Amino acid sequence: MPSTSDSLTVGLAQIAPVWLNREQTLLKILQRVDEAAAAGCQLVAFGEALLPGYPFWIERTDGARFNSPVQKELHAHYLDQAVQIDAGHLGAVCQAAGHHQIAVVLGIIERPSDRGGHSLYASLVYVATNGVIQSVHRKLMPTHEERLAWSPGDGHGLRVHSLGRFTVGGLNCWENWMPLARAALYGQGEDLHIAIWPGGVHNTQEITRFIAVESRSYVLSVSGLMRAGDFPQETPHLAAILAGGGERFANGGSCIAGPDGAWVVPPVIDEERLIVAVLDHCRVREERQNFDPAGHYSRPDVMQLQVNRQRQSTVNLVD
Repeated sequence: MPSTSDSLTVGLAQIAPVWLNREQTLLKILQRVDEAAAAGCQLVAFGEALLPGYPFWIERTDGARFNSPVQKELHAHYLDQAVQIDAGHLGAVCQAAGHHQIAVVLGIIERPSDRGGHSLYASLVYVATNGVIQSVHRKLMPTHEERLAWSPGDGHGLRVHSLGRFTVGGLNCWENWMPLARAALYGQGEDLHIAIWPGGVHNTQEITRFIAVESRSYVLSVSGLMRAGDFPQETPHLAAILAGGGERFANGGSCIAGPDGAWVVPPVIDEERLIVAVLDHCRVREERQNFDPAGHYSRPDVMQLQVNRQRQSTVNLVD
């Protein structure tokens, strides 16, 4: 991709998972990567926890009940369908990214071996255009009931990546509300921020434009969808999960705001589709003229942020 071009074509893949089915959801993801490449996209992004799905069961099945056999069974199923990167579960995605020379941002439920292999993290994965995973950002703080399924992450993945003239970074869902997490990315030169969500216009319709104005950057909010029909019939305790839930569990809300906070693409609701837009880096440079939060409108002599990017572990093995 020429670094001299101001244009970047991006795709927001607003899709539903085949819930808690890693292999079937991967097929849907690969189809959207192919579709995005055919549409000329140089980057395609997917929602939070899309692979293999968000833990919708917790608030619907008495998820805080201690030592509950129901919760244990569902959690064991979640572990089984989670993503083990070192086992090659994202190999096909990396291959597709390299083949099409398209960057991929994907929300996964990660089951990492460096933390023992039996705890889960909501992670944002950045796959570069050469098909190599450049960063895995584990969500710093799971939100509310998510803490019953996900573990707190660390700062290792608070990184940005060059893509043409843009510098790309991203955060998971409500950590987009964390001022210091945003500042960590701004300070590394981020001018294209990707906020990934499980799905819900109530999450994206305000914060997307707020971050754009605060950072004078393009902001892509990418959401999933979840409908009753997206739950496989073999899902454990499916009747209890669906009871009283209605048809829609997550209604999307994917959108794009420009560096002045104006909508490039307003929120898209209740529709499974690939949203394509062309971004112009010149607009970033124009809006930074009067405000640059990490540059001329900062005071590092007064305020600085320290970020620990070490990957955390309970064991430091020295052989």
